Formats: sequence, C-alpha cells, structure tokens
Amino acid sequence: MSRLHSGAHEKGDDAPEPIHLDADRQSSTADSHDAEKQGLRAQQKEEAQANSDEAKAEGSTDGEPAGGYDATPVPRAPPGWTVKITFHRATNLPMADVNSLSSDPFVLAQINTAMPKRHKEDPLLRMRTPTIRRNTDPEWNFDWIVGNIPSSGFKLKARVYDEDPNDHDDRLGNVHISIHDINENWPGIEEQPYKIMKRSGSKRAYAIRAVAACMSKAKSMHGDLYVSIKLLGRTDIDNGGHVFTIGPSWWIKHQAPMLGRLAGRKEPTGGATESEKEKNKTERYNFQANQIQFRGPVPDGLYHRYVEFRPFVKAMFTSTGVRGFVLSKALHHQHARVYNFDRTTKWGHFPQGPCKEMTQAFLDLVHYDEGGRIFTYVLSLDSLFRFTETGKEFGIDMLSKHTMHSDVSVYIAFSGEFFIRRLKYKNKPPPPDAADSGSAGSENGDSAHTDGANESHPPHDLDNGPPNDEPPKDPAHYQLVIDNDSGTYRPNAKMLPLLKKYLAANLPGLHIQTLDCQADEQKMNRMKKAQRDKKKKEGDQIVYAQAGSDASKAAGEEDAAGGGATGLAHQLKQDAGFKGKARLDHWKHNLPGQARD
Repeated sequence: MSRLHSGAHEKGDDAPEPIHLDADRQSSTADSHDAEKQGLRAQQKEEAQANSDEAKAEGSTDGEPAGGYDATPVPRAPPGWTVKITFHRATNLPMADVNSLSSDPFVLAQINTAMPKRHKEDPLLRMRTPTIRRNTDPEWNFDWIVGNIPSSGFKLKARVYDEDPNDHDDRLGNVHISIHDINENWPGIEEQPYKIMKRSGSKRAYAIRAVAACMSKAKSMHGDLYVSIKLLGRTDIDNGGHVFTIGPSWWIKHQAPMLGRLAGRKEPTGGATESEKEKNKTERYNFQANQIQFRGPVPDGLYHRYVEFRPFVKAMFTSTGVRGFVLSKALHHQHARVYNFDRTTKWGHFPQGPCKEMTQAFLDLVHYDEGGRIFTYVLSLDSLFRFTETGKEFGIDMLSKHTMHSDVSVYIAFSGEFFIRRLKYKNKPPPPDAADSGSAGSENGDSAHTDGANESHPPHDLDNGPPNDEPPKDPAHYQLVIDNDSGTYRPNAKMLPLLKKYLAANLPGLHIQTLDCQADEQKMNRMKKAQRDKKKKEGDQIVYAQAGSDASKAAGEEDAAGGGATGLAHQLKQDAGFKGKARLDHWKHNLPGQARD
C-alpha cells in the first residue's frame, strides 16, 4: 500500500528498516574512481540547474521557504514488468494470546528494487493484508499487483504480525524472497512455502507456542508463509523509472470511539427523518479515518515536499535533535492512533479496479452530502488517499493535520481539503461556483458552465436527499470540490488539472471541481462557509472543544504553520495517558480467564 503502510504499530527495533539489494559494482582503480566522481558531480550540477530552471518556470519565487512543489523528474528507464504477488496462507504461527492460544495475524509486505529514486526520502513501497481473527493457520488469498518491476528483479520482505490495538503489534516473524532476474520466460512462483524466520519474532508468542507444543496442542514450532508470484507481462507505461501499486483497489474505514468521545464526534444517523432521530437518542461516539488505494501510478507532476516555514519543521520531518525527535514521535503516534486497526476496522475490495461501485464506496465513506462536512486529505506517492473530517470545532490536538495523515512523510503527491455537494439534476452541469477566469479551476473548464439552474446541497435545500431523506446512490448526483489548502506541503495550483484528471480516472461518474486556495480564496471561503452553515443547521449540535488545550486552537493547518509546537507539553501528556491506559488494558486482557475479543 503505499507505505501502509504501516498498519502495524511498530516501535523501536520493530520499525521496518529499508532493504538494500547487494551492489558491489565499484571501480577498481583510483584514477577511474576519481574520474567517475568528477563526472557524477558535473552531472548532478547540470541536473540541479535544469531542475531549478524548471521549478522557476512552474512558478517558484525567490524568498519563499524551501519545499512545496518539486520538479525533479522521475529517472528514465525502459518499461518494467507487472507482477502479481499473492499471500495465500500461513501455518503454525506462534500464539500471541495466552488465553485463546491464537493470534490475529496480518502481513506487512515491502518491495525493494535497484532502481534509483528521485530522492532518498521517497517512501517505501508497502502493502498490508487484512487481519484474520483468532487463527494460527490464517488464509488471506490477498493479491498485490505491482508495476514497473525492473528486469534485475526485486526483494520482497514480508513481516507477519499479530494485531494488538491495545498495545503495539507483535511481530511473529519474517520471510525474505529475492528474485534476481525477470524476463518473458520467467516461470514465476506457485504457492510455495517459505519458512518464517523466528529470530525477529515476539519471544512471548514463541514461548506460548513452545508450551502448547509440549502439551500437544501445537504440532510444530516452525511456521510457513505460502506465496505466489506471477508475471503478467510488460507494464503499459512510457517511463519505467519507478515501481508502483496497480491494484487491487480497496478501501479501509478506521473507527476510534475514544477519539470520537474526545472530539465529541458521533456516528452519523444516515438519512433518518427527524422523528427517527428523536427515537434514536442514544448515539455512539466515533471518530472515522479513511484510506482508499487508487490505481497507480500517480502522475509524475504530483510531487511535493514539506515546506520549511519554521526552523523546527525540518528537524521534525528528519527526526533530528531533541525537539525534532519528540515532535516526530508525537506525530507518528497520532497517525497510529487515528489509523488504528482493530476488530471494528472495515475493508472493501475492487479487484477490477476503478468502477462505479468504488465511487459509491467513496461517497459512503464521506456520508454523501450529509451534515455539511469538510475533509482533510493527503494523496501519497503510491496512490493511497487518506482523509478524515476536519474543522476548527474538532478538539483533538493535531500538531499538523496533513503531517499526521502522511505519517510524517517528507514527500507526498498532493494535499488539501475537500467536500461533497449534491446536485439537483444529475444530467446538467454543476453550478459555476468554481473559479475565476485564469485560475486553476478555469483551466479545467469549470467556468465554462453557464447554466446556474442546477442548484446544489449545500448551500440550497433540496428534496429527495439529506437531511430528511436517504441520499441518492448514483455518483452523477454529486460533485467533489477539492483544493490545495495545505500549509505543510503547499501544493502547486498549476498541478490541480493533473489532480482532477487522476481523480476522475479513479472515481468514475463523479463531478469534480478544483479550487486554488489563493486565486479562488474568496469563493473557496464562501463555499466552505456554506458547508459550515449547513453543518450547524443539519448536523449534531455538539461543541467540539477540549478544555485546557492550547494545541486545539491550532487545529487548522494555518495554525500548525505558525506554531506546531505550542501545545507539545499537553500533547505528550495526553499521549502518555493513552499509552498507559492501553498497556493497562493489555495486561488486564491477558489475565487468566480473560479471552480476546
């Protein structure tokens, strides 16, 4: 998944380290080595000058803080190979739960190749399987289709974990698979067992396994992971310079009742009528975070780095110095807390890739046009779209929302905010709210609409939908309004048409409108105000405030740009409380007689 991605809550030695292929192709003489170094310096200088000129042509200006849009091109290479990796099943896994003598296993996979990256900080290519509950012989049959694998091969590292939402996930072992050469005659691998290396696994889990083996409840101490790798042919792309996830497309909905209580956020009531809402007074608190794996690759032009708007920002992203280390750890912890995997996490898959059903799933995750919601999003370099509802009324301390969503990633594809509007007529063009002449929106053709009769909700009150009726399911009824309003990465507005084209390919049937947060600032603010007004009128009447929190005042990205460390002491205190409670629950959970959920 695009670095899913770190669904595992990895701590300390459990943190996945980069995997490097062997490389011993060095010059054997000092003269040739010096000449090579001089030539490399000249090439780097020439490339840096070319990139600088290109960046200036894209609108960069002197005096701006470093970061934002990066025009570094993807290294040129011939098209690679498309392979399908299937994680079938595992056998004889250790037991992480002493009461049930079972585990909740999943696989976190990572691919490394010898191909150069645009920057060494580019995120690793990862994928996470769903979790199989209470099983030491799990079956996933989970496919991962990857494009542009070079002919020199790749290294697959699969980590098997036991999911533990109350504490950190326990590693059960590793499997390494090295493929050194790929061509059209490569036979592939068909459901082959690979021994799970126990050395890096949880000592506690294997101790339980050993006891169970002595009691004849386990046949063996050695586990296996069954994997298939199939060659699908050449990747249909012009430049094979980077590896990416093709499919399958999927979505994940994370639910955090504890965060929902802190934020005062309750589960939506759907399209229930007012009388039904009165009957259903009891509502569960819930904070929802979402991930959607789009089809790759992300367009090369969507490439942005964090902006060094304050001295501490670089230290935070590179985890250098005491302050940077503490800030980085706090944000990683926030990411793990918001995108937490547990038994309430819901999955959905679309093996066929982008389709109408996938667009409907997206609309379901954002609750259609209910409640005037506004969302914060980040699109990763491996096509992973993460988003949560946002707003100044949310009281959860976020040192930086977009940094949290990206899991403190140095480079991303795009970021900003979006919201959904329902159109009165699905076969008429959306209202021309989008952009002024010359803005990014007008470049998309959005200002060409002259038919203003097609009203939308918000801001207008429309029949046959929220707040009084169930929302229509046809994506043609809805418009996605998306912008580049992110102080952390400051995406280039000239890339908005490219973003729109990419989203249209992955969310077929949905009307898409882009807004430049600078050129369209007045219209963007007006449209978001209409969303907030509808939220006050139609949404729940809860004051999302957290008393005594300085950082809660900085819920917006603009405040994070001005003082992300303001509420650090409060944040660390709160996180320490969460961690302590989680560990207490974990030990209570493992007392004799307490079975795992």
